[in-house]
Amino acid sequence: MRKRNNSLTAELDATGTLLDCNPDLRQRPGRGALGPAAGSHPAPEEQRSMGKPFRRLGLLGKLKRVMLVLLVVYVSIPFLIKLFPSIQAKLVFLNFVRMPYFIDLKRPLDQGLNHTHNFYLEPETGLKIGVWHTVPDRMWREAQGKDGDWYDSTFSSAHPVILYLHGNAGTRGGDHRVQLYKVLSSLGYHVVTFDYRGWGDSDGSPSEGGMTSDALFVYDWLKGRMDKSLPLYIWGHSLGTGVATNLVRRLCDRGSPPDALILESPFTNIREEAKSHPFSMVYRYLPGFDWFFLDAITANNIRFASDENVNHISCPVLILHAEDDSVVPFHLGKKLYNAASQSKSLGGLKVQFVSFPSSLAYKHKFIYRSPELPNILSDFLGSAHPVTL
Repeated sequence: MRKRNNSLTAELDATGTLLDCNPDLRQRPGRGALGPAAGSHPAPEEQRSMGKPFRRLGLLGKLKRVMLVLLVVYVSIPFLIKLFPSIQAKLVFLNFVRMPYFIDLKRPLDQGLNHTHNFYLEPETGLKIGVWHTVPDRMWREAQGKDGDWYDSTFSSAHPVILYLHGNAGTRGGDHRVQLYKVLSSLGYHVVTFDYRGWGDSDGSPSEGGMTSDALFVYDWLKGRMDKSLPLYIWGHSLGTGVATNLVRRLCDRGSPPDALILESPFTNIREEAKSHPFSMVYRYLPGFDWFFLDAITANNIRFASDENVNHISCPVLILHAEDDSVVPFHLGKKLYNAASQSKSLGGLKVQFVSFPSSLAYKHKFIYRSPELPNILSDFLGSAHPVTL
């Protein structure tokens, strides 16, 4: 037994010597001989500390993937628009954006217009456009329950008429538009407005030529029903200012200018407006911006060149613009005014620019809120054409 124990001790000593001699087999500092056995799981604290770097790497990886997707989308959009210019046309017209939703355009009463008649005209065979006629506010009692014939007969009354041409997106029932109709009606004007082909409940597809043709048709329709001595004014807002100058140029070319043209939040031409629009901000300084985006607009035969049209217009022009307009920047309205004031065709005619300070917060479509608007209109239109309100 002693021999056996001695040999076992010697074996352990030999093993101990081998362990001491082999650094790879030494126990790590801080661990006793009774440390965790090989193959056992680390403590929870160790697991948490080991998991944090991996979680950080996972978040960074996801962020990189998101950034890569955004970069691909950013780079792809210009090429898509260049390859499919019709996309850019839809972004100019925005006729597919209908606000407010679920509005019944056949019932202007639902919008608080209890002295408005809805009807439809056909500028071309098989193409109908929706029209609203709001009579002067003082006729509202008499208007209750009346049909289209009665509304037509009111055009012979001693009240001037405003043909209102709305901008892109929405319909003739848009809230800011309805509020303007109410203001103009309270001032004693008939207000006639319509949805261009492709907008609202009107048939067809939008185009600059089609919008101008629709406006000309409605203008001629009105002239055929009005007393010859009564004035007919044209009011355009935003994209509608481009339609308005197109229309007035045609009327002047044929020798029958309107009594006055009112441009609310106008621009010079569609290329300059597209370049100044907030939607273009992320691409404005991209090399080839004009080639990718602006040439795509021109390829759709969309120009709305009001700065050219004013050289062919021969009627008084009033421009209204808010300094805090972010959709059509103020400087474009001012630039158009400068072009109009230097136009030979407008020589001797009144050309007026009215600005609204940023502090009023009228922005792009709230000029109707101005308490000065009635005076501005009466002063301008009174000098342009004698009006009895």
